Amino acid sequence: MLIESFQNEKIKNVTKLLSDNRFRKKSKVFVVEGQQENQRAIQYNFEALEFFVCENIFKGKLPNGKIHYVSEKVYEKIAYRGSSEGIIGIYQIKETPLSAFVPKDNSTIIIVEGVEKPGNLGAILRSCEAFGIDALIVADGKTDFYNPNVIRSSVGCLFGMEVYQAENEETLEFLEKNAFNIYTTLMDDSAEDLYKRNFNQRSAVLFGTEHSGLSDFWIGKGKNTLIPMAGSIDSLNLSNAVAITCYESLKQKKG
Repeated sequence: MLIESFQNEKIKNVTKLLSDNRFRKKSKVFVVEGQQENQRAIQYNFEALEFFVCENIFKGKLPNGKIHYVSEKVYEKIAYRGSSEGIIGIYQIKETPLSAFVPKDNSTIIIVEGVEKPGNLGAILRSCEAFGIDALIVADGKTDFYNPNVIRSSVGCLFGMEVYQAENEETLEFLEKNAFNIYTTLMDDSAEDLYKRNFNQRSAVLFGTEHSGLSDFWIGKGKNTLIPMAGSIDSLNLSNAVAITCYESLKQKKG
């Protein structure tokens, strides 16, 4: 059966999942668009509930599972990317507590406090995955991991990463319990160069919001760290700063 109506209840449901964060969280499901992104979700054992496929666009191998075929016009209605590949999947949200993460002796984790922009979070996830970061913690998070823009900008890297959401107090307790070196990025005279930090030990680097940096909660909780720069500005875009830190961690571990 081909779905051709925008008024179809399943199409209405997908549209609402894309646009309404609260509905998505309440439903405990999320939307994945694109062949690579769906392949990664399946590869990392996310539970697929159903797929919407436009045969005129989709050129890949159909995944196992319940498939609804839709017309091009309907697909354009539920697709959130400008260029599309003809497949959208609906998956069950995974909710894993921070306590489930078991760090290695030399684990590096990135912590972002209150990150506000989905695109930034997606870019951060991409850098963390690319450079072998062991986990990403969003402390006091304002952004939904399963926001379509997070999935899109991370190119599906979300699915292969250890990702957790926790309040500041829980995050600090976890770091101290597991003997992490805590590196904060507060702007003051006590900060030392990132390149002097030892990432061959358990390390956690904390970044604040795009607008105002780390909150006062983290003052005095770790060793202040900065990325040395030669230009006239004194700050970087959040996702760029995280990428540089992730690369430095990988470089040290590669020896």
